[in-house]
Amino acid sequence: MTSHVSKEARVIPLRPQTARPVDRPAVREPLWRDLVGDVLRRERLAQERTLKEVAEAARISMPYLSEVERGRKEASSEVLAAAAGALGLGLGDLLARAQGELVRLTSRQHTGAGRGRGASGARYDGMCLAA
Repeated sequence: MTSHVSKEARVIPLRPQTARPVDRPAVREPLWRDLVGDVLRRERLAQERTLKEVAEAARISMPYLSEVERGRKEASSEVLAAAAGALGLGLGDLLARAQGELVRLTSRQHTGAGRGRGASGARYDGMCLAA
């Protein structure tokens, strides 16, 4: 007589499994490079200027500026200052606009109301800076 012994390992969980909140899907925070790129592109289009015109004025390559606008490249502060300057903005103006977008997007994600307040109810008054 032979007995059949299961060859499968028995797993004993060390921590009890907790139920995931079903009502709230995971929220992806916006990337800084996407926000800055969106601001640059919106400003360029508002001025009815081409990518080539702005890239030449900023003395950066047109393909690189395109990638920055699309959020594909994490541009240095020098490149961002040059692109902003070519659009008649200061680096602080560019970053303040991107920060405003970040506040608008994250407050909408956290509260659902879009009133500029996070889940804790605190206002976002700080400026986000990129290195």
